[in-house]
Amino acid sequence: MSVERQLSWREASTVYMTPRQLTILVMGFASGLPLLLTLSTLTYWLATVGVDKTTIGLFALVGIPYNYKFALAPLIDQIRLPIIGRFGRRKSWLFVLQLGLAAAIFAMGQTDPVNNLTATAIVTLIMAVFAASQDIVVDAYRIEILGAEEQGAGAGTTQVGYRLGMLLAGAGAFAMADFLPWSTVFAVLAAAILLCALFTLFVREPARAPRSTRRRSFREWLDEAVIQPFGDFMTRRGWVVILLFILFYKFGDAFGGFMASVFYQELGFTGTEIGAISKVYGLIATLVGGVLGGLIVARFGVFKTLLVGGILQAITNLLFSVLALMGNDLLWLGIAITADNLAGGVASAAFVAYLSSLCNVAYTATQYALLTSLMAFGRTVLSSGSGWLSDHLDWFTFWASTTFMAVPGLLLLMWIARLYPQGLTSRPR
Repeated sequence: MSVERQLSWREASTVYMTPRQLTILVMGFASGLPLLLTLSTLTYWLATVGVDKTTIGLFALVGIPYNYKFALAPLIDQIRLPIIGRFGRRKSWLFVLQLGLAAAIFAMGQTDPVNNLTATAIVTLIMAVFAASQDIVVDAYRIEILGAEEQGAGAGTTQVGYRLGMLLAGAGAFAMADFLPWSTVFAVLAAAILLCALFTLFVREPARAPRSTRRRSFREWLDEAVIQPFGDFMTRRGWVVILLFILFYKFGDAFGGFMASVFYQELGFTGTEIGAISKVYGLIATLVGGVLGGLIVARFGVFKTLLVGGILQAITNLLFSVLALMGNDLLWLGIAITADNLAGGVASAAFVAYLSSLCNVAYTATQYALLTSLMAFGRTVLSSGSGWLSDHLDWFTFWASTTFMAVPGLLLLMWIARLYPQGLTSRPR
């Protein structure tokens, strides 16, 4: 069993200085951009056209494809696409999915949520399928192209790229919507994904990506693609506890975050103000938190970073309760968002590094998809009641309740630490 090796600050910083990190940065951007189209940008769009909060909360369910990445991953892990597949399994899948994603985002902008909310939901659901599938490939690519000592930095770089994509889909979309029709806003976002697809054609295929060398029966394929990956994961001590931890670690943040844009809009902030404070200043704080989180993981290990990040992201939710009392106050909006995103960046970098460490490179896409599907379940199905709760509580109480939602995840983290006293990234016996 291996023990986590702690690096010096100098050693930790050098892992960022490789060309591979630039590739991870762009792929993180492509993953982050569509996510907000099932979260805050979607909820803000619906709120501005007059959709009620309970219905907006139910729109969390359009993110359900993120819950089922584990079902899509075996196909992506094992199937080679015809013709374009010669570019490599990861590259070819990523290119095709990004083309489909760009088309779906453009189509979202052509729907009318006021007169045909069902059409908006269906197109958004299709977009989420492409986005979730893209995440499977991006996550597998990152884990396969980076060495063990680079995973923490890769997690930090992923968060930077992720947040840059969210900046365009968040602050960029909010600001553009003050001056342009939403159809144009979505067209710009679709064009950004097309540029990512072009970039994909020039990256190299990971040497560790799975390759098929012979024709197999369906039974053999099922064994390799599904049974072996899940069976391998279940060899870990406390694997059920690990899955529950993944489900609840960021639940409080996800539950409150889904209604955040509606909260800001009800306090009277404009789209430009929300974009500038929530997305720009928030992005800077998240980038700092993400990079710092990667460094802290390399210096002190995953457990300490997860613990500190988890506590901070719970406590900072209380700042939104203060904002609810202060009302339309840009200073308090900036304080709450900056602190929350800084804590979230640290926690997310450690969380991604931990999830990456759990994967066997022989089944990267399937296992990582299983783990992130559970994480997404808290963001989608479990968060679908956030609109109803905000309708029945004042905003002060709503945000205070999200702080207590973080407690189960922290308790589960302590349990895992007892199971793995030599480090959370230790391999199973």
